[in-house]
Amino acid sequence: MEKVSAFINATHIYIRMKMIEEATTTQVAWVLSYVQGEVAETWKDNLLDKLAKEESEVESVEQLFTKIRNDFGEILEEERKIEQLRTIEQGKRTCNEYVQEFKKVARESGYERRPLIEEFKGGLNRVIRRKLAEAEEPPTTIGEWQERAVRLDRNQRQSRAEERVLGKNAAYPRGNTQPRGGSYRGRGGQIIQR
Repeated sequence: MEKVSAFINATHIYIRMKMIEEATTTQVAWVLSYVQGEVAETWKDNLLDKLAKEESEVESVEQLFTKIRNDFGEILEEERKIEQLRTIEQGKRTCNEYVQEFKKVARESGYERRPLIEEFKGGLNRVIRRKLAEAEEPPTTIGEWQERAVRLDRNQRQSRAEERVLGKNAAYPRGNTQPRGGSYRGRGGQIIQR
């Protein structure tokens, strides 16, 4: 359905920009000239035959777009979007990347309010989800969940980056390694005697 929608959107924009003054038959013929593929070619030939015999129900470009959607679009598009919504996860991506994909899929899922929040939470990384849920004032809307999750993820990534830089500049490597000798500096700069 996404390819069908993209095709319809692109041809519709072009018609509005460049072919608005053209006759409907010219607009329909132009759109049909871009319908390609094995099944689509046969479908187009059948429609052109009907148009030539004036037996077609297509009397405008809008009707043609509707026919294309009905004949080539998925009948259960909403169910497919819901399934896609349930399977997308943040993974190693930034939360912002996850949020953008989630928003795109959610638009066509039919989900709203609480069910949408639950699906969003289900795809978030566990640590972010837990921190937001355990916050003093947890988010209550999908917008709050998305905004605060992005902010928390950004802060965590920044903190990890700083930790890597600070870890490289530390006086001694992290872990169980300790210097040989009588004393060394601890984390606060204090001198520790062995």
